Amino acid sequence: MSESCTPTHDWFTATLTFGLCTGLVISYVPQHLRIIQKGSSEGFSPWFLFLGSTSSASGLLNMVTMQWGIVRCCRFFSFGSCLEMTAGVIQVGLQWAMFTFIMVLYIIYYPPHLKYSEIDVDAHGSRPIHRRVKTPTFTPEWNQSIFLSWVTAAHFAIITFTTFFLLLTSPTPSASPPVDPTTPPEYMDKTLANWATFLGVSSALLAAIQYAPQIMHTWRARLVGALSIPMMLIQSPGAVLMVLSIALRPGTNWTSWITFAVAGMMQGTLLVLCIVFKIRQRRLHIDDFGEPLTPLQQYSPLPDEMPGLVIGEGEDEVAVRVALASELESAVETDVRSAGVRPVLEIPVRPRTGEREPLLGERTTKSTEDGKSGGWFSWGR
Repeated sequence: MSESCTPTHDWFTATLTFGLCTGLVISYVPQHLRIIQKGSSEGFSPWFLFLGSTSSASGLLNMVTMQWGIVRCCRFFSFGSCLEMTAGVIQVGLQWAMFTFIMVLYIIYYPPHLKYSEIDVDAHGSRPIHRRVKTPTFTPEWNQSIFLSWVTAAHFAIITFTTFFLLLTSPTPSASPPVDPTTPPEYMDKTLANWATFLGVSSALLAAIQYAPQIMHTWRARLVGALSIPMMLIQSPGAVLMVLSIALRPGTNWTSWITFAVAGMMQGTLLVLCIVFKIRQRRLHIDDFGEPLTPLQQYSPLPDEMPGLVIGEGEDEVAVRVALASELESAVETDVRSAGVRPVLEIPVRPRTGEREPLLGERTTKSTEDGKSGGWFSWGR
């Protein structure tokens, strides 16, 4: 076996691959940090994460299958040579690990207000006073996310078991082509070759539709949410280099790199949508989650003790007080503008000069001519 394992050195491909491995980590870190810092994974489609995780897992095991001969030869190579020759497996493995970690963060930081359903219950027995409280009932969206996460884990376990079962039980080719990085796929066992093709094609198909649910989800929400634009800015152009580096790896074919080519084009479409909606958010003065950018400090807080103010369980007390203050202020302004304060009408008073007053009429004039006091002011003369 040691005679047939011939190490090869391609410094350009090795440098490109390790550069892309570093770029993969750097590109995914902003997305991981964004979810953690915001404390929310709102804006992600669970179907997008499910399809991406299963696609990257299939791509990883396709690469392992295609380069299994190189992996077996590692025991005859130095650590540096083994690392260089298996860099393709490391690269695709990093892609799977970094993307799947997003799904883990998605479950951990799933927004609580989207996790539980809300119903109206009578909080005071027979009194007709109701308040909205959170119940232990999960929303259909949260149940769907949990279901898809379990399916993702089951998919990875099944294809991993199948892959290594076939690798360890498949006979070694009777022909004596060197089991080195240049061993073409046609020298593999037929069953193993078919399985590798299945993994590659399924990975490509899943990647082709992976971004469709996320694009639709973002389009309907008209918000960026927890999606990281810096991550997509790095990864979309990097998809070209990713395809190139995998295509140049020995022992691979089109089924190994088609996944990343399709995903790169779809991700570019999602990036354009996010940039457009980011500009729209700034115009509307809202943040990535649809909340107004105006700070709450501009409103005068209500007194801590307000008679009649009942805050339901789970409600934000500050938000309730600010909303009530805003409504009261708006109501007062509306009342003033709509004659809530009645205008004072001026009542004309007859002057002492004896001029004729239209309101007093001829009675006032006649009384004056008779030398008598007229009207209501007669006693003061």
